[in-house]
Amino acid sequence: MLRLTELKLPLDHGEGAIEAAVRQRLGLRGDALRRAQVARRAWDARKKSDIHLVYSVDIEVADEAALLRRAARDRTLARNLSPTPDATYRHVARAPASGWKRPVVIGTGPCGLMAALILAEMGFRPLILDRGKVVRERTKDTWALWRRSVLTPESNVQFGEGGAGTFSDGKLYSGIKAPEAVSRKVLTEFVTAGAPEEILTVAKPHIGTFRLVTMVESLRAKIESLGGEYRFRTKVVDFAIAVGRDGARRIRGVVTEAGETIETDHVVLAIGHSARDTFQVLHDRGVFIEAKPFSIGVRIEHPQSLIDRARFGDFAGNRILGAADYKLVHHCGNGRSVYSFCMCPGGTVVAATSEEGRVVTNGMSQYSRAERNANAGIVVGITPEQDYPGHPLAGIAFQRHWEERAYAAGGGGYRAPAQRVEDFLAGRPSTALGSVIPSYKPGVTPADLSLCLPDFAVAAIREALPAFGRQIPGFDMADAVMTGVETRTSSPIRIRRGADLQSVNTAGLYPAGEGAGYAGGIYSAAVDGIRIAEAVGRAMAGQDAAAA
Repeated sequence: MLRLTELKLPLDHGEGAIEAAVRQRLGLRGDALRRAQVARRAWDARKKSDIHLVYSVDIEVADEAALLRRAARDRTLARNLSPTPDATYRHVARAPASGWKRPVVIGTGPCGLMAALILAEMGFRPLILDRGKVVRERTKDTWALWRRSVLTPESNVQFGEGGAGTFSDGKLYSGIKAPEAVSRKVLTEFVTAGAPEEILTVAKPHIGTFRLVTMVESLRAKIESLGGEYRFRTKVVDFAIAVGRDGARRIRGVVTEAGETIETDHVVLAIGHSARDTFQVLHDRGVFIEAKPFSIGVRIEHPQSLIDRARFGDFAGNRILGAADYKLVHHCGNGRSVYSFCMCPGGTVVAATSEEGRVVTNGMSQYSRAERNANAGIVVGITPEQDYPGHPLAGIAFQRHWEERAYAAGGGGYRAPAQRVEDFLAGRPSTALGSVIPSYKPGVTPADLSLCLPDFAVAAIREALPAFGRQIPGFDMADAVMTGVETRTSSPIRIRRGADLQSVNTAGLYPAGEGAGYAGGIYSAAVDGIRIAEAVGRAMAGQDAAAA
């Protein structure tokens, strides 16, 4: 088949319009076009007066060679016509009959899930450990924090089956470039598990929290049917590492909180960006860890209708376009960059702490994206060299400091400090909120967010908000509400790995996903999980061959 890109059609095009547009674009008549199938659908809203759909279409024609020869003579056509990429996923290894110990996967977020699935499909029967609870019980614990201010430290937005992505917008788009077969594998497995089929084609797919819960359960059932084994409420508190005479280090097992040592030669470390105690254990055991940049800031909420009008003009409310999103960045005079992060159209701001006495915010949406407010993180980039130097885990202490300040400013009970944009820009505390009703649960306290952020971040955000208002009229509206703090934008550490995807100084340990510093969201974490599983599979198959 061939893929034709940049096929533009109006939002209200009718049935049969895609095939007709393909025929017209390529000059095909009669049975010269045998089939046309949408591979991707996006929309172009750069001109609010002319918003249109842009398709990539996989086509089957009677004479493919002749069409490619014509494209070779036509530069314009050549730019938009090429063979359809092979999206068939093929496993890189199969489990040998004997001679290996089961691999251990720590964590059941998107990275751990996909790593476990691929290992199970290759026949390696992975053992999957998670410190938290199964997703239904975890959901009850999470709602207990949001509704009653009751935190369960091992079962919350950060910890438990499905990982942090379960309570999110379920976005599946990323800046990474994955091989077509790997990308398709992630999306097709998600659809099989219950995600809407449209994620296979739309340019900015999302799933929504409620669907994510059932998907996680479905993936667990599939992994178990292939020989994988889950153990929930099983916290890994130590790692057995053997050191050879030459100083070479190799993983030999993991130790659980119950005192059990599980022997294994291959550990997938997919623990997420908030497993701070595990980061400390790894550092204490000499695993190479380095501090990495992340960002800090607040959540901002506007009426979704304001964002829709600003982005779509008269097309606001169109069923195909749905709730509008945005992506903003501003480079400040103090050398900092402020940008929007994890924008959730028609969503809510949620309590995302995993530690007592600290407040953390995040955003999530359901599939419908039908809530009254739009929210996004407005965050400032920070670096180890400039902001938390000296120790690989210093970023964790930095996060905790501002999370504690936010808890105090909120008045306790996991209430979050909130401030009107007008008050924040004027440098005065808010004593009341206005027309934009904050969605954060268990509730907010009008406060002064400058007490909860570093001075450089306050200055940078104050400069950025009016600049964003020039890009999206009304973004700096007086009653827009800011809620703090957003600290868990990404992992504050990176567990360095080599070309074989193992730890650079501890063989058999495979740092993976967002917590290890190699992903930034559901899709990229899932892709990294596949890459890690493939590396483990190759190593285990090769190890057996060498032993034989």
